[in-house]
Amino acid sequence: MPYLFNTEEDQRAMLESIGIASLDELFDMIPQSLKLGRPLEIPEALSEMELAQVVGSLANQNLHAENATSFLGGGSYDHFIPAVVDTIAGRGEFYTSYTPYQPEVSQGNLQAMFEYQSMICQLTGMDVSNASLYDGGSATAEAVLMAISATKKAGRIVVAESVHPEYRQILETYFTSLETELVTVPTPGGRVDPASMQEAINDQTACLLVQNPNFFGCLEDVESIVRVAHDAGALACCIFDPISLGVLKKPGEMEVDIAVAEGQSLGSPMLYGGPSLGIMACRESFVRRLPGRISGQTVDQHGNRCWVLTLQTREQHIRREKATSNICTNQGLFALRAAVYMATMGPKGMLETAMLCAQKARYAAETISQADRFERVFDAPVFKEFVIRDRQGKVEALMDHAASHQILAGIPLGTWYEHLSDCFLVATTEKRTREDIDRLAECLRLAPGGNV
Repeated sequence: MPYLFNTEEDQRAMLESIGIASLDELFDMIPQSLKLGRPLEIPEALSEMELAQVVGSLANQNLHAENATSFLGGGSYDHFIPAVVDTIAGRGEFYTSYTPYQPEVSQGNLQAMFEYQSMICQLTGMDVSNASLYDGGSATAEAVLMAISATKKAGRIVVAESVHPEYRQILETYFTSLETELVTVPTPGGRVDPASMQEAINDQTACLLVQNPNFFGCLEDVESIVRVAHDAGALACCIFDPISLGVLKKPGEMEVDIAVAEGQSLGSPMLYGGPSLGIMACRESFVRRLPGRISGQTVDQHGNRCWVLTLQTREQHIRREKATSNICTNQGLFALRAAVYMATMGPKGMLETAMLCAQKARYAAETISQADRFERVFDAPVFKEFVIRDRQGKVEALMDHAASHQILAGIPLGTWYEHLSDCFLVATTEKRTREDIDRLAECLRLAPGGNV
């Protein structure tokens, strides 16, 4: 039997062992004010069929990208996923595998990790990549920690306000108990001024952190920021959108030292916000400080090509407290999905997808802002997201109105930016058609509470 209930004799023996007389006495430490004080009103048990019907009716109340037109962004996007991605990632040897240590890793998983790393390096123009972290936010925090370790400077980190606000919150959490100062540089025009970044630097600055395209969808002057960082003896860390590299300059070509990203857009569905994939790539000189797993290619004793986990002395299961990498797991399944997606799309597919995102974002911004009630907030070039202001200041009601028409119109920005409380972020991917965009604009134009 896999499980046996405790008998009354078992319970008495356990209670005697800890020196109490009853189960009620066991819970005496809970304040009376926190106790329910009455029996739970639990309905009678349902049959399996009845329970499935009840749960199904509750689930059907959800509005999600599968039965609505999604313009949501902010790090999770409704991109097209080729069928081959699900087919390969759904194979049992990948779908059910866990994250073992070196002696147990199959050659198939190691090769998948190696191919993923190789394609990330091709995509970013960086020298080396790991085999994934948890998500874009934790990858950002690990990049900053890596910069501190590499520069031996722990005094200050300079971050653009246009970096994803939740990523900045993660950084604050990571550095709560450390002496490192996080300095946020304002971005009133939607992107950071390199001169403002330079003013925030001191001789103990480990890195400058910028996002391109940034949280507002605007393109940053990354090359100028990189020069500012390097002139001050700091590293340049850049958060990028993987799809954008189909058309934008690669981080490696702009002399970025550490590049990180949220990899959900590379073949993974939105999944209500997770799980996700953290991408990290860097210059070869930092490889021994790179967290996460690294798969390397070699040959066996017969001269056949094979793969191994390499540079494992960074990891805590070998060096314990002396390790430079405290992450010995990875999002292997999502890295595999990303590898299959990139191999399927190829350079041409990535270029076409990026061009469609950029073109549709411009069309959507122009179409929505034709109504007197709305205006585009920032003049900077954008990739696939942009910020719209509701002159009536009724953003939440506007989003609810759109949702009632099966449209997920965007993300209200007031949660993170008080001065943008009357604004929302709109994302357009290659999946959004002209008809979708026109329907969004018309729905917003006819929303109650404003002029048309």
